[in-house]
Amino acid sequence: MSNILMVVTAADALTLSDGSVHPTGFWAEELVVAHRELTNAGHVIAIASPGGRVPTVDPGSLSVETVGDQAKVDELAAYLRQIAPELAHPLALSAVDPAAYDAVVLPGGHGPMADLAFDQDLGRILRAADTAGTLIAPFCHGPAGLLSAVDGTGAFAFAGRRLTVFTDEEERTGGLGAGTPWFVESTLRERGALVEDGAPWTSHVVRDGNLISGQNPQSSEAVAAAVIDALA
Repeated sequence: MSNILMVVTAADALTLSDGSVHPTGFWAEELVVAHRELTNAGHVIAIASPGGRVPTVDPGSLSVETVGDQAKVDELAAYLRQIAPELAHPLALSAVDPAAYDAVVLPGGHGPMADLAFDQDLGRILRAADTAGTLIAPFCHGPAGLLSAVDGTGAFAFAGRRLTVFTDEEERTGGLGAGTPWFVESTLRERGALVEDGAPWTSHVVRDGNLISGQNPQSSEAVAAAVIDALA
């Protein structure tokens, strides 16, 4: 049994490139699949968010139009109701001791682009976790949170590391499109990360030492499986 910190965005809105405000939050499938699979494997999950604020689910991630199947929407919504007490009382990132956890997992949704990417407390956690060799597993837009991991000189902790993330192509064709305020893949590349893209909308996981990353919602199960395998 391992202790896992699941860092969840607390943002419920993202300002788009045209100045309009787009509702956002965490992506239901990503949080549900990761939480369910890791819990079923016997691990203990602590949910944390910026300021300990209650996370909001992205409404689009529970729409039949996006998910494609009412039964799947119902399944995701039912699991979120099941873990509602955990989501209602997250730890504040400022109070988290990284040494208490064996893995840090960051599901996506566009929310991390609004808060986690710039959160100094998350940056502290990720830098300490990486130094200790603790597993770090962001996926889809979760890798936006990695951008918070800079030191006092502005050096990016994950420069030179292999990873994957929701691609610019996926953002343009099935994400926010022309409204995207900034592209996570391009920004990670600019900061020195070695981004490895898989085919759009297919499961793709990259492992570089203690860093396990997934490209999109379709990668949720594979990321959880990789974390479970690495913790075994």
